[in-house]
Amino acid sequence: MKKLLLVLFLIFGIATMITSCGKNAENTAEKSEISKQKIEQVVKNLLEKYGESQKERIERGVNVVAKLWNGSESEFEKFCLENFVGDEKELEAVFNSFSKHWETLLGNFNRISLDLKNPVHIDEGEVTPLDLMISGYEPSAHLTADFFENKIAYYIALNFPYYSLQEKNELGKNWTRKQWAYARMGDLFTANIPANLLLKSSEAMANADNYISNYNIMAGYLVDDNNNTYFPEEMKLISHWNLRDEIKAQYGKENPLNKQKMIYQVMLRIIDQSIPEDVVNSNKYKWNPFTNKVYQDNKEVSLKSEPNTRYYHLLQNFKALREIDKHNPLFPTYIKAKFEKEMEIPQEEVEKMFVDYCSNPVFKEIGEIIKARLGRELEPFDIWYDGFKSRSLLNQDELTKITSIKYPNPKALEADIPNILTKLGFKTDKAKEIASRISVDPSRGAGHAWGAQMRGEKAHLRTRIGKSGMDYKGYNIAIHELGHNVEQTLTLYDVDYYVLNGVPNTAFTEAWAFTFQSRDLPLLGIKSTNNEKEILDVLDAAWATYEIMGVSLVDMRVWKWLYDNPNANEEQLKQKVIEIAKDVWNLYYAPVFGIKDQPILAIYSHMIDYPLYLSAYPLGHLIEFQIAEYIKDKNLAEEMYRMCVQGRLTPEVWMVGAVGNKLSAEPLLKAAQDAVKQIKNKS
Repeated sequence: MKKLLLVLFLIFGIATMITSCGKNAENTAEKSEISKQKIEQVVKNLLEKYGESQKERIERGVNVVAKLWNGSESEFEKFCLENFVGDEKELEAVFNSFSKHWETLLGNFNRISLDLKNPVHIDEGEVTPLDLMISGYEPSAHLTADFFENKIAYYIALNFPYYSLQEKNELGKNWTRKQWAYARMGDLFTANIPANLLLKSSEAMANADNYISNYNIMAGYLVDDNNNTYFPEEMKLISHWNLRDEIKAQYGKENPLNKQKMIYQVMLRIIDQSIPEDVVNSNKYKWNPFTNKVYQDNKEVSLKSEPNTRYYHLLQNFKALREIDKHNPLFPTYIKAKFEKEMEIPQEEVEKMFVDYCSNPVFKEIGEIIKARLGRELEPFDIWYDGFKSRSLLNQDELTKITSIKYPNPKALEADIPNILTKLGFKTDKAKEIASRISVDPSRGAGHAWGAQMRGEKAHLRTRIGKSGMDYKGYNIAIHELGHNVEQTLTLYDVDYYVLNGVPNTAFTEAWAFTFQSRDLPLLGIKSTNNEKEILDVLDAAWATYEIMGVSLVDMRVWKWLYDNPNANEEQLKQKVIEIAKDVWNLYYAPVFGIKDQPILAIYSHMIDYPLYLSAYPLGHLIEFQIAEYIKDKNLAEEMYRMCVQGRLTPEVWMVGAVGNKLSAEPLLKAAQDAVKQIKNKS
């Protein structure tokens, strides 16, 4: 997963779309109101000077500056009349100059942030209290505040006006690359937010990330009612990623049910916070998650439950982001900012798409297929059924033997990246070029990808690599993160304008990560011999998307509830999260599973430390499927390059350029329906 994307959104998304102004970081100055008459007068004067051909730019730019202006009307008028650039060549020179400066600033701040957070992200030594404090500091928080203070932000807003999402989608169909770049520069300064609020939000997120990154369950110390253990003594599973993946791994083994039920029970204890606090990240005790009893030296001991820490961090993120809302009139809630500004798909559209998808009757039929394959009734954790994949027929312990020998340390993986990329279809020289721009580091958490923001810097791939080498889970995550890194590298170095670097939103980089991840076994030289592979791949994609859409629906509805109940405490939030998770389950999963009131959709760690990130995953699955269908008979590397170098257009325009159609759930649903028919016809 690309966990660090939300950090980058706060640093370079919010920080580029919002800012503070006035003479100090607290933004204590009163916001000036520029009268309609004054705006009209300024527009009229500029039109007289530069002519009707500049009318749209003048009207847009003057109105944006008027909304942002702190100062007198006379100062506003003087600034606009003196600083509007009416000559096209001069405007292009300004654009090129600011692009270079912006890359220098963002690139270096990104490097500083990376270095400051390394002690808590990289598994290299003990983390000190000072490390935790510094990881929550955001060095770029005052950048845009300074730009308003010295009038640079007003200058850019005046000359590169802002376009709404609807306008970008409509007008952007016919825009040149330069027009797109100018529009993206117009997105940089659209609200006034104090830098101290950015710092508070960054700190809250860093604290939540540290909490999650160190939330390990010592699986070898889990016991049942007969004091039996089921896992190797040294097995350490981070929540939720490794817990989920261990459930998935058991589908390829004999008698998996006891292990899966045990891990599922651990998940339930985490969700309701009845888990004993001192068993987290500790092997001092044996713990029975079914009875919730704890033992030390074969004697039962009493430990306190976790004091709603999970929900404390979620609440702190909400409170910090809600303070930002007050200064952002175009996007007055974080929900709007996340979906309409960052993702550029309205939240209502996303939720409707997910509800329609999860309500489709095809999942009842897929559930029946899974029941037949398992030879039992469905359990709640079968939302992570992994038996459609080729690897489900393989012993993951055997896969770990391969990966641990192949990748004993991070440098071994880093050295093999050119070979991996060549296998994916990149030409040798391009594979080496991309690989030279990616560094591999050992991760404390499950793993993440941190892209560079300036040419000349490297992207960073972080994954867990134990003392015995990389296990299969770590390898699978690493290939996912490599997909992110390759996208990040191509869209930074090969996109024609810096302000267009990247992809439309996080779902698109997730799509490339999923595309790479689905090829993890062939990259190890393991080919599927299953003649039903194509059908099973469709069912796997449909089921995985069905699962994560439910998780995302919970995430969105929790945030809506928080906005309706901003004074809620941790206990109230916990109860509501569990209630919402059960409600979503009962609506879209109970009819398939035959089991009601399951809270498991609330287990995902992203909900705690990366607010509203989860929608990127199901959208990423849908994008990945449309891309996969398009490139079936084509070279992956060539198509990835062609699509990625479009850069950061809106999702709608990017998808049409990439595959000829808008983003939609219908292609995957139709393919799933066809796959079910084929399975039925063969049985």
